[in-house]
Amino acid sequence: MMKQLDNIQLDALKEVSNIGSGHAATALSELTGQKVTINIPVISIDPLSAVFKKCADSGQKILGIRIDLSGDIVGRTLLFFSQDDALKFCDCLMRRPVGTVKTLSELDRSGLREVSNILTCAYMNALGEMLNFMVVPTTPSLIIGPPEEMMAGFAEQAGGADELAVIIENDFRFQGNDTILQGYFLLLPDDSSLQAMFKAMNIK
Repeated sequence: MMKQLDNIQLDALKEVSNIGSGHAATALSELTGQKVTINIPVISIDPLSAVFKKCADSGQKILGIRIDLSGDIVGRTLLFFSQDDALKFCDCLMRRPVGTVKTLSELDRSGLREVSNILTCAYMNALGEMLNFMVVPTTPSLIIGPPEEMMAGFAEQAGGADELAVIIENDFRFQGNDTILQGYFLLLPDDSSLQAMFKAMNIK
């Protein structure tokens, strides 16, 4: 079970996250042909149940894209949005007026999987460059459903709803659109991977 991190460890993760978000914003800008910015207002270490409860309180379904990790870091990531923000995100991604799409097409789903892949690779590459690690992501899988069901499925693989995860809040903004779209990026490395990360950072 991943333990609560101290301030030094959290600061190290914040540095990696800021580098990764910059890389991801550049890649998304190139993909869409429009400037995309990603702001990270909060990085926290919280139980899985806490972050899913935020979405459950909204009464919306959520859309999540999961990627498993192997190599020097073993674990999984999950990028998820509220259903409303996922639809708006697809409109921005495909350069449609926000509010156009009501149901995700296969093209929209493919676009969201690519966004998750870009974000995961950006964060993992930032870690890899800093620590000389190699991380291999799997093909993204997309799920839509109530927060409780998604949490149950993710928690079963992670070791329970009380398992702690690195939670990175990502605020996406597309050029020409003032709408801020919030996505949660969860990183859940196994214990040995986490300890290897901090050892490589010279953090005890």
